[in-house]
Amino acid sequence: MKHFFKLLFVLLLSISVNAQMNSKEIDSLVNYAMGKFNVAGMSVAVVKDGKIIHNKGYGITSIETKLPVNQHTQFAIASNSKSFTTAALAILVEEGKINWLDKVKDHIPEFTMYNKYVEDNFNIQDLVTHRSGLPLGMGDLMFFPDGSDFTIDDLLASFQHFKPESAFRTKWDYDNLLYLVAGELIARKSGMTWEDFIEKRILTPLNMDNTYASLDHIKDTSNLSASHSTETGDIRIIPTFKEMINGAAGGIFSNVDDLSQWMLLHLNKGKYGTDLKERLFSAENHREMWKMHTVLDSGFNPRYNTHFSGYGLGWFISDVKGNLKVEHSGGLPGMLSNTVMIPDLNLGFVILTNTSNDGGLLFSALSNAIVDKYLGLDDFKWVDKYSNYFNNKVKENDGFTKKVWEDVASADTSKIKHENYVGQYKDNWFGIMEVYRKDDKLYIKSHRSPKLNGELQYYKNQTFAVKWEYQDMNADVFITFGIDFRDIAQNMKIKGISPDIDFSFDFQHLDLKRIN
Repeated sequence: MKHFFKLLFVLLLSISVNAQMNSKEIDSLVNYAMGKFNVAGMSVAVVKDGKIIHNKGYGITSIETKLPVNQHTQFAIASNSKSFTTAALAILVEEGKINWLDKVKDHIPEFTMYNKYVEDNFNIQDLVTHRSGLPLGMGDLMFFPDGSDFTIDDLLASFQHFKPESAFRTKWDYDNLLYLVAGELIARKSGMTWEDFIEKRILTPLNMDNTYASLDHIKDTSNLSASHSTETGDIRIIPTFKEMINGAAGGIFSNVDDLSQWMLLHLNKGKYGTDLKERLFSAENHREMWKMHTVLDSGFNPRYNTHFSGYGLGWFISDVKGNLKVEHSGGLPGMLSNTVMIPDLNLGFVILTNTSNDGGLLFSALSNAIVDKYLGLDDFKWVDKYSNYFNNKVKENDGFTKKVWEDVASADTSKIKHENYVGQYKDNWFGIMEVYRKDDKLYIKSHRSPKLNGELQYYKNQTFAVKWEYQDMNADVFITFGIDFRDIAQNMKIKGISPDIDFSFDFQHLDLKRIN
C-alpha cells in the first residue's frame, strides 16, 4: 500500500510538472497565432507561483516605423482600467472616506437616474457591477467616437433621459458611463483627479513606472504602440483613441512588464514589495472585488466543467475545472487587451495587441490555449478554430454590408425631395443632429460629436445609409425617417449597418425628434 501511494504521488507530481509552459512553448504558440491573424504587434506576460516566467514583445509597434514591440511597449489597456478604478475605491473605503454601499447621491448630489427609486438607492457598487437596468452600452455615444464635447455635468444629468431595459439589479448589461461616475466620485473624495489618484496611489507604489492613467501623461512616446485596424481591409494606422471626462472606464496605457506587477498584487491578495511586506488594499476588500456581485447566464461548458459566471468589482468571475478564474478584456479602436488569473494555480497572464478586429480573436485564442495548457487539457487547436470562425464571420458581414452599398448605388432617387428631410433633430441626452443640403446632396452631422458626419445616401422607403467620415471602426448606419401626412420628416431612428458593429455605437438608443 505504501508503494501505491508513493507511485500515486509521483504520478500526480508528473501531471503537475507537465501542466506548465516555458518561454519557448509560448513563443511557438504566439508566432503561430500571429501567422493566422493580421496583427502588427503584441506582447505577452505570464506570472506563476509569484514569479514572472515570460515577459516579451512580438511584431512591430507601427507598420510605418517598423520598431519592434518589447516588454515595455505601451498599449491602451482599455477596459482593463476598470479594475484599477475599483482598487482605487477599495483604498478610499479603507481610508474611511466612503463605504461600498454608500448612496451615490450622498457624494454626488446632482447624480440622476431614470426613476426616483433607483436614483435614491443607487450605491457605489452599483456603479461598477453593470446591474443598473440600463441596456448594453447605453450612452456610450457621448464619448464614442472620441472628440465630443460632453462634460461630467452632461453625463451626470443624462441618466434621467435613459430608458431601462430590465429591473434594477436583476440583469447584467455592460455599462461604461457609470464607471466614469465612479471616477468622478474618486476625484471628489480624494481631492485629486482620477488620473492623479491612480498614478500616485497605485502605479507609484507598485513601481509601474511606464504605466500612465492618460495618454496626455505620457511624455516620452518613443515606445508607445500605434493603433491599427483591419476593419476596412488591409491593415492601417488609425489615430490613438483619447479618453474624455476621465479614464475610469478605459484610459490607462501600460505594458506587460508593469501589468505583471498588477497581477502579482492580486494573486497576493493586495500584498506587494520585498517579501510582500507592503499592502495596497486589505484581503477583505480583495475578496469584495473578486466576489460575484452580478450573475451572468454562462450555461454549462463541459470542457471546463463550468458551473457559474458573473461579475465582481471590475472583474469577470467564473470556474474552470474546479478553479476560480478571474479575467477582463478591453477594447478601443486599434487596441485590445486581455488579463486572466487562476488564483488556485497561482497563475496569471496578460496579452496586449495593437490591431483591432483581428486582435480580439487572437487574444481569445491565445488565452484559451494558455489556460488549457495549465489545466492539463488536450490541444483543442484554439488558434485554428478562431481563425476559421473569424474568416467566415468576416465574409458573412462583408457580404451583407457590400449588398447594402450595392443597393444604395442602384436605388432610384428621382422622387426624393431633399427639403423634406432638412432640419435639426434633437435627442434629450445626445443633443442635436442636423440634416442639411450641400452641392445638391443631403448630409448629416452631430453638433456635439463632430466626427459623426457624412452623406445621407438613399437606400429604400424612408431609409438612408450613411458612411461616416469617421472610419476608425465600422460604425456606418441606416437612418430611417418618420414622416407626417405632408411627407415631411418629423423624427429619425438610427441603427448600425454591420451586424458586428461595436455596442458602444449605441445609435439605436437615440430618440431624435425634429425641432425646426
